[in-house]
Formats: sequence, structure tokens, C-alpha cells
Amino acid sequence: MNIGIWILGDQLWEQQAALQSCSHQENVPVIFIESLQHIQVRPYHQQKLVLVWSAMRHFAEELLHQAYAVTYKIADDFITPLQEWIQDNHITELRVMIPNDRPFTQFIQSLDLSCKITLVPNNHFLWSTEEFNHWAKNRKRLLMEDFYREGRRRFQILMEKNQPIGGTWNLDKENRQPPKGNLNTPLTQWFEPDDITQDVITQVKSLTIPTYGDLEPFRWGVNRLQALQVLHWFIQHRLSNFGTYQDAMITGEETMWHALISPYLNLGLLQPLEVIQAAEQAYQKQQVPLNSVEGFIRQVLGWREYMRGIYHFVDADYPDKNWFDYTQPLPELFWTGETKMNCLHQILTQVQRTGYAHHIQRLMILSNFALISGISPQEVENWFHAAFIDAYDWVMQTNVIGMGLFADGGILASKPYAASANYINKMSDYCKSCVYNHKERIGENACPFNFFYWNFLDKHRHKLQTQGRMSFILKNLDKMSAEEIQSIRQQSQKWWADITVY
Repeated sequence: MNIGIWILGDQLWEQQAALQSCSHQENVPVIFIESLQHIQVRPYHQQKLVLVWSAMRHFAEELLHQAYAVTYKIADDFITPLQEWIQDNHITELRVMIPNDRPFTQFIQSLDLSCKITLVPNNHFLWSTEEFNHWAKNRKRLLMEDFYREGRRRFQILMEKNQPIGGTWNLDKENRQPPKGNLNTPLTQWFEPDDITQDVITQVKSLTIPTYGDLEPFRWGVNRLQALQVLHWFIQHRLSNFGTYQDAMITGEETMWHALISPYLNLGLLQPLEVIQAAEQAYQKQQVPLNSVEGFIRQVLGWREYMRGIYHFVDADYPDKNWFDYTQPLPELFWTGETKMNCLHQILTQVQRTGYAHHIQRLMILSNFALISGISPQEVENWFHAAFIDAYDWVMQTNVIGMGLFADGGILASKPYAASANYINKMSDYCKSCVYNHKERIGENACPFNFFYWNFLDKHRHKLQTQGRMSFILKNLDKMSAEEIQSIRQQSQKWWADITVY
């Protein structure tokens, strides 16, 4: 038997399961494939293409130096180079670590190859799919908080025996400070492109297919050593204030105290447990504040693992969920960033430049706007998937369809994350430089977040009143006159008719 390994672009770890299954053999044939067809599904951010392809090439070089028989192919599709490689190397069994994304798993299972295909269980997460399903299957509710606490116990993170350090599981109340005064944010750990990355940049420049975003400057890390440097930089310079200001948004501040490690985690260049333990050690040895450490660990041990678990737990029709029956197409402003709404303009142009925005910018500005204005959740998810440098099917289905748009009707989130301009004004400085007044609901100067928010509550009241946590908010509609509600409805409709001026 001659075993060969196909390594996918988000499986770039020496200990990944398919490689480990052949660790006792010498000169194991390994193949990497850059498929040009694969990137034509949507107009991906150019920096995402550079990141993935450069990281693949760097990892291939590392394996080559470790005596693996590495083949690297740039092709139109996957099947042609696979068949040639299988024939040339007399492969009798192709091993692939199970992809994170369900559609690609189905694609591999559908391949008609001349050898056996073995899917090796994925080891890039703390919870296997089977373990998560066992946790979830008999529960009346699938709250992330319950899952997060179970993870803390299971992996003994920030625990004293069976109790959380500090006496409480969740310190979120300490982690929602608005950006007031001179915050003096730390520098960001960026990198200059090396020769391999420069070659990829040249290749992406030559593409004739639709893409999105600015290609340069490209400053992301592309190998494990650089990913570890980013993690270390975060622990040393950012983690202490991460929790306090993790929800804050400031004009011109692209990264604040955020870790910027999600692209590396999602490629396999970093592993979740080493990231979690690094943060825990910072609390134990460097007295980094517990609220920051707990808040960060909750994102990796809780949120990231939970979202991936839900993705594989829900039914296959989950991507098509549309609880509010939204049909509005995605406005062109999402692609161009051209809008008078300063918050949207600031974030969308940042995404154009970098492929990045932090979680509150994504949830409470971009997703919130799509939710309250009635944009098709499938079009929003497709944009998120195309635009963000850390985006994959398993990431965006649950984050956008479930958390951001509440299109699943509450399978994942306990309530829709809908908010007016009041929240944006509290947690950012965007409203200060905006042509719209964040205090006005209707009228020429009214912020669209306001009339869309109240129109959303009015239009979907019959559905929202079944969501227990929304009942108090809905009572505010009763305080409005029929004339004001009618004006809100009309202005919401007018926005779509006059969208080019907004």
C-alpha cells in the first residue's frame, strides 16, 4: 500500500491528523493544490488569497525540509492534478484530514479517483464533532455560556477544582467600556512580505477573475513562526486592556487591543489550546487582569469552538434559513464603502484595506444594519465570506445566519442583536463626524440606524414578542404615536428607493 496525503489550505500544522497518521513512514507523498476554480465562487478579498496561498507555500517548504515528498500544484481545478499525482506516485490510498467546511467534505466524498479515499478525523479543534453532538443532542437550549462553562471544566482552564477562579464564570460586565479619553492603543505586529509572498502578490495581481479589496500593503504573517510572534505580541502588549475595551470602536484605530490571531487559528498555524494556555499563564505569572484574560479565553474556548460545533450539529438547510423572510439585495455600498453613514463608511473602507474588522464592528454595525434594514441573510453571509481574511464556511454560516441576522429564528442566539444609533454613539466616536443625528428617529437628519431599528421592531413585532428578552423593548413602540410609526415606515421605504444618496 502506498499512502499519499492531500493537505488543504486551512490545515497547515505539522501535527495535523492526516500527517500524523503516516508519521512512522519515510518520504510520504504530500500534495498541495491551488485551485483557480475554487476561488471563483465569490469575489474573495485579495489579501485573503495572498494569505492562504503564501501560507500553503511556506508550509510546503517546511515539509520539504522534513523529507516529505512534496508536490505543489497550481491548477484550474483539484481533480486533474490529484489524478496525475496519484498515478505518478502509484498512490493506493489518499488520506485527507476531514475539512472544516461541510461542502468541501462532500466534494471529496464525491471524487472518482483510482485509489481509496480515507477521511481522517480533524484535530484542529478542542471538541470533536462527535463530542459536541453528544453535549448538544438532548439539551433544551444550546447556549454558548453553558458550553463555555463545560469547556472550562473539561480542560481545567481558569479553574480552582470545580469552581471558576475569581468566583464567577463571566466577567463581561467589566468588558464593555466605551472609548473615552486618550486610550493610547498599542502598536500592531505586522510583517514585510518575503520573496514567497511577493510571488503570490504578483500572481494575485495577474488574476482576471473578480476579486475584492486592496492587495497592498499586505502585512499579515504567513507561517507558524510569525503567527507565534503575533500571539506573543498580543500577550505582552495587548491582553491587559483587551477585555475592558474589546467592544469599543474608534475612527482610525483598525485593531485596538484585539489579538488578530483568528486568521492564523483558522489556517492551523496556531492551535486553540496553546493560545488559551498562553493567556492563562499571563494571568498566573504576569498578573494580567482576570477580566481581560477570561474575556479572551471565552472567545477561543467558548465562542470559536461553539460556532464550529453548531455548524456541524444543525441540519443541512441551515444556510438557507430566513426567519424574517428578508428579500432586499445587498446594497452596493458594502462593496464600495461609499455611504454618508460614517460608521459604515469607516468599517467598510477598513475591510477594503485589510480584510479585517473586530467582532463588534462585524456584529453591531455591519450585521446589525443588515438585520434591521431587511437584507437577504444569504447575500450578507456571502459578502462576509468574501470580504474577511479569516472567513470560512464554518465560521460565517453560524456567525452571520445565526448570530448576526437571527435568520435561524433563535437556534443559536437568545435574541436578535438589533440596536439603534444610541448603541453606536455609546461605543464609538463615529457619530461625532457623521452628517446624521444619532438622536433623531425621523426626518432628513435622522440616522438610518434609528428609523430602520424602530421599523424592524414594528414590522416583526408578532415574531419578536415570542422572544422573551424582547418584550420590554417592544413596549416602547406603544409610547409612539401612530403618526410617528407611519413616518418611520415611510422613511425606511424611502431609504431603499433613494439608496444612492445614503
